[in-house]
Amino acid sequence: MSPEARDPSAGWLEGREHRLPVRIYYEDTDFTGVVYHANYLRYFERGRSDFFRLAGISHTDFLALPEPTAFSIIRIELDFKRAARIDDALLVRTTFDRVTGARLNVSQAITRGEDLIAQAQVSAVCIDLKGRAIRPPKVMIERLGPLFAPDPATP
Repeated sequence: MSPEARDPSAGWLEGREHRLPVRIYYEDTDFTGVVYHANYLRYFERGRSDFFRLAGISHTDFLALPEPTAFSIIRIELDFKRAARIDDALLVRTTFDRVTGARLNVSQAITRGEDLIAQAQVSAVCIDLKGRAIRPPKVMIERLGPLFAPDPATP
């Protein structure tokens, strides 16, 4: 995607992968200048949300559907590899791997140049406004479908 086509606040798509730049500010760090561990969850959330936005759907779109839909994270497996520090320029990389039933499986990584800072495997479920798991809306599957990882069972 050309730089002109990129939404500067939402990052960009490269193939199946969404990329979101994140600058580390003083407020992101602990007293030693290292990113506080819980902030990585925030960066990963921004990556997932902006991926949807660039795919042409947003959380507010989901809530405006005839059957309003939201997401609930049910599992995050997070591995810290290196410390990020104040003033670092990071890149949050997100790929949606597959949808099975109500569940969405997402792979994410945060890099600083070529260095892997953190990586996560995320499972989310689509829910209705009463909190019950439901299948993702058709519009989501239509718009995200081409961006999902290929099914290894499909020849």
